[in-house]
Parts: sequence; C-alpha cells; structure tokens
Amino acid sequence: MKLDEIGLKNKALWLKKDYHLPEFNRQEIAKKTKGNPFWIHFGSGNILRAFQANVVQNLLNTGVLDHGLIVAEGYDYEIIEKINQPHDDYSILVTLKSDGSIEKTVVGSVMESLVLDSDHKDFHRLKEIFKATSLQMATFTITEKGYSLTDGKGVLLPSIKADMENGPKNPESYLGKIASLLYTRYLNEKMPIAMVSMDNCSHNGDKLYAAIAAFAKAWVENDMVEKDFFSYIENPEKVSFPWTMIDKITPRPDTSVEAILKQDGVEELDSVITKKNTYTAPFVNAEECEYLVIEDAFPNGRPLLEKGGFIFTDRVTVDKVEKMKVCTCLNPLHTALAVFGCLLGYDLISKEMEDPDLKRLVETIGYKEGLPVVTDPGILDPKEFIDTVLTKRIPNPFMPDTPQRIATDTSQKLAIRFGETMKAYDKSPDLEVAHLKGIPLVLAGWLRYLMAVDDNGREFKLSPDPLLDTIVPYIAPIKLGSNTNVDNLIKPILEDEKIFGVNLYNIGLAPLVCQYFTEMIQGPGAIRTTLSHWGRSI
Repeated sequence: MKLDEIGLKNKALWLKKDYHLPEFNRQEIAKKTKGNPFWIHFGSGNILRAFQANVVQNLLNTGVLDHGLIVAEGYDYEIIEKINQPHDDYSILVTLKSDGSIEKTVVGSVMESLVLDSDHKDFHRLKEIFKATSLQMATFTITEKGYSLTDGKGVLLPSIKADMENGPKNPESYLGKIASLLYTRYLNEKMPIAMVSMDNCSHNGDKLYAAIAAFAKAWVENDMVEKDFFSYIENPEKVSFPWTMIDKITPRPDTSVEAILKQDGVEELDSVITKKNTYTAPFVNAEECEYLVIEDAFPNGRPLLEKGGFIFTDRVTVDKVEKMKVCTCLNPLHTALAVFGCLLGYDLISKEMEDPDLKRLVETIGYKEGLPVVTDPGILDPKEFIDTVLTKRIPNPFMPDTPQRIATDTSQKLAIRFGETMKAYDKSPDLEVAHLKGIPLVLAGWLRYLMAVDDNGREFKLSPDPLLDTIVPYIAPIKLGSNTNVDNLIKPILEDEKIFGVNLYNIGLAPLVCQYFTEMIQGPGAIRTTLSHWGRSI
C-alpha cells in the first residue's frame, strides 16, 4: 500500500483497512484547478493537511467544490521535495478521537505543490497563479513569527531590508516574495484578492497587512513600483486582509500513529527531519475538534466553504470569538493545568483531567469564574465550548501535549488569560473580586512553579520564558519548608501590571495569592494539600 497515485488505484485494499478515500475524479479536478485556481495556501505544514485540505476534500466529495487546493511552501522547501512530491500530494489524516478510536482518511485535495523561491522555476508558475482572474484568496499558516519584519531590537531583518531596497523583481524574504506576487496581480488589471492569515494569533489579518503594506510603501518610496500599487494594497475592495480565529490541535506526527499505519501495510511512512529542523511525515495526526471563524471580506468572491464547517462573520464577531477562547474558555484552563502539571509531575495534559483536584480547579476557573464575564460572540456558545474543551479536547488520551510545553512563556500569557477576567470583576457592579478563588490559586501556583522544585521536593527545569531572569531572583531566597515571610519578597511581582494585567494589590487579590503561596511552600506534599483544602472550601 503506497501513498501515491499508483498505490491508491487498488481502492479495495485501502477500503478493507477502513481508510476513507477521495470520492472525486482527481485528474479532472487537477486540470480545472491548475487552469483556473481559486485558492492558494502558503505553508504546507500539519494544520493545512489536517484541517483546510480535509475540508476541501469533503466539499469535493459532495460536489460543492469542483476545484482543489494549490499549496506553496516558503520556509522549508524540503517538505515539498521529500513529502508532497514523492506522494503525489496525497497525505493521510489520522483523527484521534476522545473515546480512544481513530479515523483514517487519505486526503487528496491538494492538486499542486510549489516552492516559494524567486530563483526556482516554480516562481514563474506562482506568478501565473496570481495573474489568474479566478484566484479568490491566498491563505497563510506561516506562524506568528513569520509576519515579523524586524529582529528583537526592532531592526529590519537583513533579507527584508534588501528586498525593500531592491524591489519586487527577485526577492529573498518570505514576505517580500508574497508582496512581489501581489504586485504581479496588480499589474494584471489590479485584480482583487483576499489575503487571509489563518495563523493562531490575535488580529492576524492586521499582521499580514502591516507586512505587505511596508513593502509596498518602501517600493513606492524607492521608485521601484508605481505609486498606485500602495493604493491597491490599501483598498479593501481590491485587497482585503480578513481576521480569522483558528483552533485545532495538530501535534507532530506520532510514532504510535505511524505504527498503526505500518501495521495496515502502508509503505514509506518514515518521518523526515529537514535541515531546518522541521519534523514532518506523509501522515498527520490531529484532534477531532476544529474551529475556523473568518471575517467575510472577499473582494473577488469566495466558495461556499461554510458548507464544510468554516464560519463566516464580521470582524467584531471574529474578535469576540478570539477573546472568548483566549480569555475564558480554553487558554486559561491550559495554563492552570500546565503550572500544576509541572509541579505534580505530570507528563501529559490529558492525564491531569483524571486528577479530581485539578479537574475541579479548571471547572471552577472556566464555569464559575470565567462564564459570568465571558465575551459571548453569539455564533458559538461559550458554555458548550468549555464543555467540549473539558470533556473531549483536554482529556483526549491521544493528544501528546505536555504541561512543560504549555508552560513556555507563561509570564507573557497571564495578563490576557487571567488579567481580563480580574479586570471585568473589578469593574462590574454585580460581581466581587473577592469571589475569585481559582485564579488566585493558579497565580500562586505559578510563583511556586518558579522555585523549580516539584511537590516531592525534586528540582525540575523551568520552561523557557523571557522574564525568568527578572522574576526568579525574587523567588530565589524562598526555600521549601522555611518559615520566611514571603509577602515582601514577592510584592514586586504581584504589583506588576505588565505580568498580570492588573496590580494585584490594587484589586485586593494579593493577600490571597500570598496565602496560597505560603501554604504551598511548607514542604513536600504541600501543593497537594493546598489543592485538596481549596477544593473542599469552594
């Protein structure tokens, strides 16, 4: 059983092993797609293959669409060369369900895969695609970092600077190449298009717009392009940059999943670690839950992707969905489990939901403390969202997410994940900040985590965080089992609005955080004792 055009001709063998197969004439669809492309996606990673490509396949199967996807990769060309092309752009999606079952799908909706390299023959093909009047949208999953034009000091990256100075002819940076392709479309009668970031970051459309507009402005100022090119980018009736909210967990290809596929008889499944350290494989494993909410701003029209489960709405609603997820219904729960998971020796987030104390904690933070002030987007029910998170997503035994990974950069997350709720309570005429018990416990737990000693008294390595060098020195004098009065030592942390979004003293929560923290440093086992006592008291 080979994952390619020839190997998939033996449909009976694949069906016997319970694989869902493409139900359309791929040769016919490929011809239509290449001749009249409607959607090109940049970023050939796991999320594309697990989500967008599968949705397109479902719509091809049902006849809603008669064109497939074109994919381009601009960061790691080896993905195209070693995964896409050897397998004729097929991939296997293994959906890992919360009940322990799996679903296997051969996804064949990608009709063409290209490298985004201005020195490669594919760049000419990409220009052809961007000239096409049929092209309605270019979408992106290139990570939030992919939209950055500067380094950590605010200095333009060398490739960005060179592209801005040299113009659109032969760009070397990822975003410079995208801007160059848009310029090609501008030269072709200023054809409209939607440029849609689908990366998991807030206001993602603005990030993409800012990058492209910076190139357009620089090229105009350097007399590299017509002045009207900047006007083209600025005109939402010509080029739009919709906001989106995406939510689907697609971990790196798992060896246990690979073993299942090999047992079925699927050949040549070996994972590839590229020179750029990308871990990829001909298959992708992902959770069953997925959400993609998109601002409905498509100046050249769009297909009926809502029939595949995408939700189209206005910008305000996209923002509300994002806030619902990040501030209440998902991210705070993840952070709570990450902090205490590290302290209690867990290596999988899913296992933590079997812990009654931790289950009670996240239920309290989500339902009791979060829902009263949640941003309700109207198109998704917040309670149902939390229900799904706590009963299907986090407990999913197949999801190899670790508390150690999620604990990364916690200092950068607390303000949005908990600070917004604390602010809302502080401003509300009907709610009392003093009623918050779960959030202060998590904040105290994070301080206890910074001691880098677990509940058994064993040292562990803190996850990367840009503020460790600043914060840990405040915690360093505090030892497990000591009777140190911690209030003055941790006060500089608790009053830092940049960390928590609020000054914890000003809203009256600092004493409770200090109390919980003091309880958790009494000695080995003190964290478990504190959690248990807390659970009985609420």
